[in-house]
Parts: sequence; C-alpha cells; structure tokens
Amino acid sequence: MNAYPLLDKINKPEDIKKYSLTELEELARELRSFIIDTVSENGGHLAPSLGTVELTLALYSVFQFPQDKLVWDVGHQAYSHKILTGRRERFHTLRQLGGITGFPNRFESKYDAFGVGHASTSISAALGMAISRDLCGRRNEVIAVIGDGALTGGESFEALNQAGDLGKKLIVILNDNEMSIDKNVGGMSEYLSRIRMAPQYNKAKKDVGNLLMSIPHIGDKAYRTARIVKDSVRSALVPGSIFEEIGFHYIGPIDGHDISLLQEMFCRAKELEGPVLIHIHTKKGKGFLPAENNPNKFHGIGVFDRQTGECPKKQGGAPSYTSVFSQALIELADKNSNLTAITAAMPSGTGLKAFGEVYPARFFDVGIAEEHAVTLAAGMAADGRHPVVALYSTFAQRAYDQLMHDVCLQNLPVTLCLDRAGLVGADGPTHHGAFDLSYLRHMPNMTVFVPKDEAELRDMLATAVAMDSPTAVRYPRGAGFGVPLREEFAEVPIGKAEVLKASDDDMVAFLAVGPMVHRAEEAAALLEADGISASVINMRFAKPLDTEIIREMASRQLLVTVEENSLVGGFGSGVAEYLMDTGLADKVKLLRLGLPDKFIEQGTPQELLELCGLTSQQLAAAVKERLK
Repeated sequence: MNAYPLLDKINKPEDIKKYSLTELEELARELRSFIIDTVSENGGHLAPSLGTVELTLALYSVFQFPQDKLVWDVGHQAYSHKILTGRRERFHTLRQLGGITGFPNRFESKYDAFGVGHASTSISAALGMAISRDLCGRRNEVIAVIGDGALTGGESFEALNQAGDLGKKLIVILNDNEMSIDKNVGGMSEYLSRIRMAPQYNKAKKDVGNLLMSIPHIGDKAYRTARIVKDSVRSALVPGSIFEEIGFHYIGPIDGHDISLLQEMFCRAKELEGPVLIHIHTKKGKGFLPAENNPNKFHGIGVFDRQTGECPKKQGGAPSYTSVFSQALIELADKNSNLTAITAAMPSGTGLKAFGEVYPARFFDVGIAEEHAVTLAAGMAADGRHPVVALYSTFAQRAYDQLMHDVCLQNLPVTLCLDRAGLVGADGPTHHGAFDLSYLRHMPNMTVFVPKDEAELRDMLATAVAMDSPTAVRYPRGAGFGVPLREEFAEVPIGKAEVLKASDDDMVAFLAVGPMVHRAEEAAALLEADGISASVINMRFAKPLDTEIIREMASRQLLVTVEENSLVGGFGSGVAEYLMDTGLADKVKLLRLGLPDKFIEQGTPQELLELCGLTSQQLAAAVKERLK
C-alpha cells in the first residue's frame, strides 16, 4: 500500500491547487508522516516543521511561487516547503554530505527565494525584494514567514519600522508558537501572549456595532461616532495595535492549522494595499505527541525511534564541552559573586540553563539578540561585574561591532564563550564556527583562549574570568576526549604555549590550537613511523601568541600550524605575520593547515575533516609532501 498517495502525485507546487480542502487536510497528515519518517532516521529540525504544515499548504494553494516570493526566517520550519518544491525524492538525504540542506538555500531551488540559517532576517530581505519589485514595475507578492522567537531579534524590529514607513505591499506572517528553541522571553513575547488571550475583543466589537446600527433613526450616526471614540482607546484594547501603529494592516490571531481560514486570510491580504501582518497561532511539534510534549528536545534532534520518540542511549563516553563549561561556570560563580551569565535564546544549547537554575538572579536570556547581549555585558562590566556571554560561534559574528567598540575599546572584563567552534556537522555552512579566531584575533585588548581538551577548558575559563580585560574562550561541539578533570582550577599563563613533545633534532614542529592538538600528536606519531621526527606544541592562545616558542621552533626544517578555523586571518596567519615581521620567514618553511577560503558544506564531522584535509593521516601526508 502506498503510504503517501496524495503526496506522491505532487510533481510541482502548482499541483497543490488541484486539491480540495478535504484532500489538503489529508495531504497535511501525509506530509507530517513523511517528515517524521525521514527525520527519525537522519535527525533534523522536527518540531518547527511539524508546526507549519497547514501554513505551507495554504501558502502554495493561494500564491504563485516562485513568481511570488516566499522568505522563511531561520528555515527550521521549511521542510514541507522543500518537499513540495521538487525535493521529495531527495529528502532522504536531508543534512547529509551532498544532500538536501536543512535550511532554504538559493543554490538548491528556485523556490528558495532567500538563503537563511540565522534568525530575524526575513522581513528585511522581503522588504528588499518588495522595493526591487516596485522599481521594476512588477506586481508579484512578497511574503515573509517569521516566528515569534525570531521577532525578539532587533533586525526584525528595524525592518518592521521601515516597512511601515515606506508602505510597500508586503505580507508578513507571524508564526506564533510561543517557542524559539527554549521558551521565548521578553516584552514582545508577553504582548503576543496577551493577544492570543483576547479574541473576545473582535466578537465584542462586532456585537456593539450590530447593537448601535439597530437603533432606529440614529443608529448609523451612533456607529460612526463610536468608531471615532474607538480610536482613542484602541491601543489599550485591540489585538495587534503595536503593528497597526507602525503602519501595518493587522489580521489575527487566527488558527494556523485551519487551512480554509488561512486561505481566506491570505486572499484578503492580497487585496489590501500596503504592508500586512497576519498573526497565526500554531503548535510546535503538532501531529507527533512526543514533539508536542517536548518541543525543546525535538527542535533539533538526532536519530530517534519513530514509534516512541526515544533517542538511542549513549554508551558512557566523555562529557561534552558544553556540559564541562556549564559545571565549571557554576563552580566559579560559587566563589565569585560578581560573575553573571548571559545568552541569546540558547540557555539549553550553551549549557547556561543549569546556571540559571542555581543562580536565577545572575542569569539573563536576552532572546535572539546577540548585539544586545554583548553590550548588556559591557554595561555590567562597566559597573563592576564580570559577565560571561555564551553564544554559538556562528551567532557571535552578529555582535562583532559591539565586541569591538563596547567591550574591547573600553577594555572591559567581559568573557565571551564560543560554543560550536569549528565544524559542527549537519547544520552546514550557516552554523560552522569557522571564523571566530579570524575576527577576534585583530581586536585590541582581546585575549583568545583555545583549549585542547575539556580539562584545559575548565582552567582557561577560570583564568579568563579572573582577568580584568576582554577574553574569549572557543571550544567545539560534542564530547571531549575523556581526559581526567581535576576538582581544583589551575591558572593558565597568558600567552604561554605547552610543549607536548620536542627534541633538538626534530625536523618538523606542529604548532596547533584546540582539538587539532590531538590530531597533530597523532600525525607526529605517523611521521615518526616513517622516520620523520616532529615536535608538537599546544599553542593554547590565538592571541597573544607565544613568540618565544615560535622563535625556538623556527630552527626546524618545517613549521606546521594547525587549526579548525579559516586559514584567512586565523591562528596560522598570526604565526606567518610574526615570522615575516622578524625576518624568520627566510629561515624556515611554513605550512598552514586549516579550513579553506570557502563555505564548508554539511556532513558528519569526520566527513568534513576529511573534506578539509584535517584528519591526522592527511596532516602527516601534507607534511611529507611539503618536505619533498
């Protein structure tokens, strides 16, 4: 029996328009089942996409894509969109090397109008498309779908403000499910909650209007007068008044799982002039009970049992870098009452949820607002605190200017902890932490720690929060190496490397940072087996560099820098600069190994390391090739 009889008949998005409402509702069930089947085997962003199935079907049944433009925010919720736009047969390759990406991607399909992966960008991009459309004299619709979580980001407010001011025809769909990854925070989230609880306003308005109109002789005049009075109290009563005040037509809140109602509202929005905001209410994880009950767990999930929703239990193993960071920060905060912790909508992902449970008054989740998070930290630091800002490396890029001007320029004691540094795997190029060493290394007053393992992470964190200047600690996703963790913290000497292996007659010297130190040790062992002796230095810092050890190792025949960061402007570039500036570049060969100058695709971490030539075997081979 064909499990997906309706879905299998869709060869192009236009086929959706042939289906009746009853068929669309059945198609929604098939889509959910198809998504659950695939994600249970591949992993992925399940709960967000299950919540937007009816929305996607309603959009494609009303609008004419790709002539009309559809911009998804973040893209976690776009799996139905991908399946319906010619990628059903390849959907089983989701998030695999060479397969379907987990987010909308302009290089993957003409229906992906804008590439995403970071939050709060959709309204800005859609407004840009609307402006371009009007300059070209076209009549197509432009639709942005943004979640209430992404609406906590400052860029979305900037875009709403200009869209209302310009008055361009634009449809914004606010998908309100009360969640981003963790529970949403902030005033806008509370405002949307009040809107959801006030549908009685519309009914009351209609009832009063009917009553006034029924008064003999004066009903029409009374109704017009009431409308004028209504405007003076509108902001205190009407749902969506904040959006209407900045220039949007507001529709909602409406049930985001009612296809017929969605179709009706979309048709109405097409008829209105100027920007329109349609507020829909959906349930994250809808149709799969484990995801409905635990949307946080199923926001982004690995392989799980299709029937029970249970993930395979991990067999022992080393703790993750995130959990080691989390526990260490709690221990440090117990000794230092000036420590505070800040994250941007990632309390679970960064490990700060546990900190917030122990020290709720000293924990702050700012929503998806990395820029604000960093300047908030700068304000705390200026008043005597030492804030720790935990972000994913890729999202910290959004706060570059704040780090430079608000933290480093004022030489404030803020510690930036960068989780998911390096290659993160299946989330692909939007999520790899490939550039942090490059954008941190040139900031004056900044000290950049790069621990080789989880034990060194603890010591480096303790050292960083004891400093009275800007610091950054970057560490990878996933499990550590299983090294013993001491109870006490040890101070790490600033700018001093750790010599792991060295002798005067070595031909090669590996200068490595982060987890690449262990791969350099393995590569050195492989080279030794071939008669090539090699020193291994854990450099520990991308800034300041241990120039004394670099000068000492420059007596070797070949210096090899190894990092899981872009080679452009990274740790290896710093070594090259020092060699050039001191004249040592004429005395020693330098081989820089790291991430190439391009965006790295998705895949397993091991596949991506091989793709970038960073396995221990490839390091050894590259050294032998250069020595020739």
